[in-house]
This record gives sequence, structure tokens and C-alpha cells, in this order.
Amino acid sequence: MARGAGSGRTAPTSRDVAALAGVAQSTVSAVMSGNRAVSAETRRRVEEAMRALRYQPNAGARTLRTAKTNVIALIVYLGPQIDASETVPYIDTIIEEARRVDYDVVLSTVREGPAGLTRLAARSICDAFILMDIQTYDDRIPAAAELGLPVVLVGRPTDPRGLDVVDFDTRRSAELLVDELAATGHRHVAVLGEPSEDPEPYRFVQDFYAGARERAAGHGIGLSVVPRRSNTWDGVVACADRLLARRDDRLGLIGRTPRVTEWLARLLWERDLVPGRDVSLVGVCTDDTALSYARPITNVSPRPRAVSRLAMRLLLERLQGADGPPRLELVEPEDLVRRATTTLFTDVP
Repeated sequence: MARGAGSGRTAPTSRDVAALAGVAQSTVSAVMSGNRAVSAETRRRVEEAMRALRYQPNAGARTLRTAKTNVIALIVYLGPQIDASETVPYIDTIIEEARRVDYDVVLSTVREGPAGLTRLAARSICDAFILMDIQTYDDRIPAAAELGLPVVLVGRPTDPRGLDVVDFDTRRSAELLVDELAATGHRHVAVLGEPSEDPEPYRFVQDFYAGARERAAGHGIGLSVVPRRSNTWDGVVACADRLLARRDDRLGLIGRTPRVTEWLARLLWERDLVPGRDVSLVGVCTDDTALSYARPITNVSPRPRAVSRLAMRLLLERLQGADGPPRLELVEPEDLVRRATTTLFTDVP
């Protein structure tokens, strides 16, 4: 972090200004750049905070354009390890919501880091950003906070730098899945975990496993998270014996994502195990995905359309000049739907 010349003190940042003025960091950028409407009262508070802190904005924090484009930039990584079927509903809904209010969406699907954000902003082709795939410690966040444009994050970083955040409550989804297995008389739960070399860089992944562990402990049933060797089908096969070690003693399997749930269904089929008879299989996937199997899967939906609609609503409010502190909004899962892959043991009332 920069220091004031000769003072030995840390130079104030726009984040400090936002905290003192009680506004989002993007609002401070908007006051400096003039690229969107800010109320007179909010402008006064920001300018007073800047004077009090002796804040000197650098040239890079000033406006990069003056004309409104009616375009939103959506940054979402679609690399070879990404399940496109899981991501497409988010993208489709954002585009639909944007068109409804006469905005277009420019889509960036490569992983460029902070440089990609500043490059797009410098080209003056968009009015705002939605960033997906937010990691716990995401190097794009400081750059996003200094763009001078409204930004909404889909996913929770440790420090959002004054930006608005929307996320799905994965902890609650894990609790609902474990509750289902406990209520139907299971003694053991196995969760197919992340690749063993993956440090779990996403908050929603960490929350899911924490929620599952805590809920299982509360019910007094065993739970194991079995990491897969790699993010491939072969990685699942390599850990299959550990996953199914308790298959003859009321075992329930949990899939954290649609792809993982699909892998587990395939594994059971290849082992001649019938989900809903020999073991249970429950997972996080949309209702459409759950119903696409020959034996429909007990599921909790991640509600991708609800998440995307909320992200768009927050972004449009900022584009229309809404002030106020940054917001964190969690989309709650709806009730679990029991389907054919839940085994109901006869001694359970």
C-alpha cells in the first residue's frame, strides 16, 4: 500500500473515503468521475470525507468515458473444467433481465484477472460490471472497486472493497440435504469433495462442507468428505471404494454440484447399485436437471435465476443513482424436493 511522502503514514484510499462518508466505494468513484447521478447530499458527504482525509485520487481513478452505452459487462470464466450447464442459466437470466430494461450484455469468458477489467473499462464500451466466480481472495476486487462504475459480485470474497455482493446460501442447502438423510434413517453420509490438490478457493464451497459437517454432528450421524483425485470422471473412480465403504449400512451420498451429482449417479449405475434402494443420492441441482434422470434425484435447487435476477436488480439500482452502503444479499434455497433416489428405511416413522 502507498505511503504519504515523508509522513510514514499510509495514504488514504477511496475505500477510506467510502467508510467515512458511509457510502459504497463505487459511489466515491462516481462522485470523482461524474459518470452517474449522485444526490447532492451524498456528494457533499463524499467531498467532506475526501477533504478530511486529504485524499488525492490518482489519474487512473478518474473517468474513462462520458457517454452512456447501455451495455453491461458480464465476466464469467468458462474454462475446460467448468460445467457449462451449471453456468448457462446465470448467463441467460442476466441477458434476459438486461434486455428487459433496454441494456445489452458483453460477455467475457476468459480468465484475465484485473487487467481484463481495466481494459474493458478503458474501451468505454460498458456502463457497469457483473463479476462471477468470485474467489475468497480475488485479485480482481481492488481493480473493480476503482473502476468508477457500478459493480456487483456474484460470490463472496473475504473483502468486497465496498462493492455489492449476491450469493446463494450453500450452507443452508447442505443442511437441507443432511436433514433429509437423517430424517429417512441413514447412519452415514459421504460427500464427494473437491480435487485433493484444490485449496477450496471459494467461500460457497467452504460453507457447504461446514454446513454439512455441523448438521451431521447435530443429528449424530457420521459424515465423510472424500476428495476426488482430479476434476474428472477418472478422479471419481479412483475414490469410489472410499465413497461406498458403508454402502451396506444405510449410506447416503451427497453431490455438491450438478456435475458431481451426475458422476455419483453414474458410479452407482456402474456398481449395480440402485439409488433409492441400495443407497440414497441427493444433490444440489436445478429441478429440471433432477427430473432428467431415469430415477429423478432428490434435490435442492441452487436457484440460478433468482441469484441472477437479484444481481441485476442491485446493479440497475446503482446505475439509476441509488446511494447507500454496500449490500450483501444471500438467496435462500427453497425446500428440498424428495424424489426417487431417497431410501426411506422401514423403521423410520
